[in-house]
Amino acid sequence: MHLSHVIRQKSYERVEYALRRHWLTFVPAVFLFILLLGVPLALYALINSLFPAILNSAVIFPIAVLLGSVYYLFTYLFFYVQFIDYYLDLWVITNDRVVDIEQHGLFDRVTTELDLFRIQDVTSNVKGVLPTVFHYGDVTVTTASSNSSIVFRQIPRPDHVRQELIRLADEDRKYHLGDIKSEN
Repeated sequence: MHLSHVIRQKSYERVEYALRRHWLTFVPAVFLFILLLGVPLALYALINSLFPAILNSAVIFPIAVLLGSVYYLFTYLFFYVQFIDYYLDLWVITNDRVVDIEQHGLFDRVTTELDLFRIQDVTSNVKGVLPTVFHYGDVTVTTASSNSSIVFRQIPRPDHVRQELIRLADEDRKYHLGDIKSEN
């Protein structure tokens, strides 16, 4: 997916960062998926060892195959939804604004834009052993408005991103303050 499909850049705008969640945050979903794939196989082995005559039935075996197929279909669908949610969460930082694109399920996407010069506070938060070791965490960007805040969830190198956001906001603020002074 190219960024031009997601955001419409202004003529003077350049993308500084395109951020996604850290890859390690998707690993639990992969392990759960692998575990869920093994459940029907374990159940088949258990039933086959305890009650071998049941699976030889002309009625029960096709029903068991159908139920197993439906189970696998929902397991793959669950994994697909988890992957879409992980992959399509995107934060784009340009020299003019911050764009937050969050995917909630298959058919729910929320896009929020915030001008850099309106940023008042940028906070990074690294909580836990794995985030500390692998250098990922949250970055919260707030403005004067009580409802305008963007949270970059579980991104790599949150302290670096916080510093860069502060730098870019200061540069953009100088640009916009220069426009205001030249108009007066």
